[in-house]
Amino acid sequence: MKFDDRLLDEIKSRLRLSDVIGRTVNLRRQGREYAGLSPFSKEKTPSFFVNDDKGFWHDFSSGKHGDLIGFLQETERLSFREAVEKLAAEAGVALPATDPRAAAAEARQMGLQDWLEQAAKWFEAELRRPAAKEARAYLERRGLPEDQWSRFRLGFSPPARTALKDYLVAKGAIPKDLVDSGLLIAPEDGNGSPYDRFRDRIIFPIGDGRGRVISFGGRAMDPEARAKYLNGPETGLFHKSHVLYGLADARKLMHTAGDAAALVVVEGYMDVIACQRAGIAAVAAMGTALTEEQMEALWRLHPEPTLCFDADKAGLRAASRSMDRALPLLKAGRSFKFALITGGKDPDDVLREQGAAALKSQLSDTRPFVQALFERERDVEPLDTPERRSGFKGRLRNAANVIADKDLSGAYREDLMSRYDALFARAPAAGAGAPYPPRGQAWPRRRGRGFFDQPAYMSAPLTAEGRAGAKSLHISVPPMVAAVVQAALDDPAVLDDHLEALEAYGFGEPALRGLAEEIVRLRLEADALDTHMLARHLAERGYGVVLHEVSKAARKSGAPFLASDRTETAKAQWSQAFEVLTRMAALENALSAAKADAERGLDAAAFNRLKSERDALKRAIRLGTVWNGEAS
Repeated sequence: MKFDDRLLDEIKSRLRLSDVIGRTVNLRRQGREYAGLSPFSKEKTPSFFVNDDKGFWHDFSSGKHGDLIGFLQETERLSFREAVEKLAAEAGVALPATDPRAAAAEARQMGLQDWLEQAAKWFEAELRRPAAKEARAYLERRGLPEDQWSRFRLGFSPPARTALKDYLVAKGAIPKDLVDSGLLIAPEDGNGSPYDRFRDRIIFPIGDGRGRVISFGGRAMDPEARAKYLNGPETGLFHKSHVLYGLADARKLMHTAGDAAALVVVEGYMDVIACQRAGIAAVAAMGTALTEEQMEALWRLHPEPTLCFDADKAGLRAASRSMDRALPLLKAGRSFKFALITGGKDPDDVLREQGAAALKSQLSDTRPFVQALFERERDVEPLDTPERRSGFKGRLRNAANVIADKDLSGAYREDLMSRYDALFARAPAAGAGAPYPPRGQAWPRRRGRGFFDQPAYMSAPLTAEGRAGAKSLHISVPPMVAAVVQAALDDPAVLDDHLEALEAYGFGEPALRGLAEEIVRLRLEADALDTHMLARHLAERGYGVVLHEVSKAARKSGAPFLASDRTETAKAQWSQAFEVLTRMAALENALSAAKADAERGLDAAAFNRLKSERDALKRAIRLGTVWNGEAS
């Protein structure tokens, strides 16, 4: 049930937290707090603390924490509504009439969680059965012995289509509830009965901050499975953008390590397990890049968590996206560090091959956020021309400006510009400074190993399209084509209404066909696409040289929309120019087909009509009338 915050505050103000908790926990004052033995685990040294001023309690042994209401929920197994009603009666606060629908919804959520817990126990038991022989062998090959399975509640889902469903229904579950919890899948067409979501998979329970099971992840045993790893769907209990795998156990490890504890974010279930087995507090996001909600949860535990993504292209892209999302949120005492496992390994590989000490050592070799940011922007493209160095400098300024905290934004700008100046420090010459390196030598690229260790534009070789585009564009690029491409790179949103034409005809320039296809693919995959993300992605795919040639040619075009500030007029001018280019491409294709027919004596008149239209468009481009809509 939803209670008004003012009502809850009134209840808490009338009851002292230490008095209520002190009825079941023997508390002793320690400064401004009270300490006692944990009510959730057996211990000899107090690790349970209560702070009346903050209205908050924390149990380091279990990782549980909360307020007055949460304590009753945890210790007496009450629902939120039941805990509020009990405390309100004690405090003498009248409650509003109960909303039957809200109460029913809350009770149902608790019921779904009970079925998830039952499923977790069943999965654990199945891992010990004969059908899980290959799953057990896989875990042992991954260096995870049987005595560790229970610690992480690992399980197995057999291949049968309804094995879990049959078990839980026999226990009294309703199939619809199991669908709503994410355990079953209901056929989309409505025909047929629901069936198990997880089949023939190693199961990883996903818990909330208190360790309560709210979903599952499964690793396929079949190498031909469509999805190697499968997470449960969004439900009333499980919201992927908010959840961090392994959070409850990470809290316990941080308490054990004390003030020096690090908190590491890695990519996968097995990486979390490897770190935690090595005594490192680690969590993983449910997707590749961290969300803003997950970042807030991390900062509540640690002022500067360490992000450790895999060293492959996907891992570096995830690190870059996380960096973009974090930039606006950075403040004093709220940042990230970055670690990169060497040799193309991940934490699980390092633990298995080199041991816990090596893993701790590599994860402690971190770079501050500002350094990783500088290296990312530096490695977008070669810095061998004044234009590219100017672009690099602009990217650094833009990144600093994204930070909402003005003081920190200024500090970042100063730090990034200092790094820029150091990178391009003048090389000493005889008796004077030299503005450029000696003839035949390149500009300096790096000082020591960076987080983005290999420049992005070199991380993947040029694609065939990239090579063809770079070769032909070095010879010639039509200024109008370059202007249309440059405007799309500056404001990718203009492409949203033209993706079908872009996919069919590119930008009307054969050498840019691969570039156009790459832009379409990224736009369809990304929820949103901004200029910096698009530029980095294209550079990583080997189009850095092409983009430079496009930029150079666009400046000669005289296209009015390049000088505009994304006004409606500028967008209309760009659309007109783009449509002319795609129409030109369509006409060229049609002319090729019609010419073949004409050579066989077929439909010469159609060929001439197409040629006339093509020539008219060429004149409109040459005269500049295409910019104001006179070409059609």
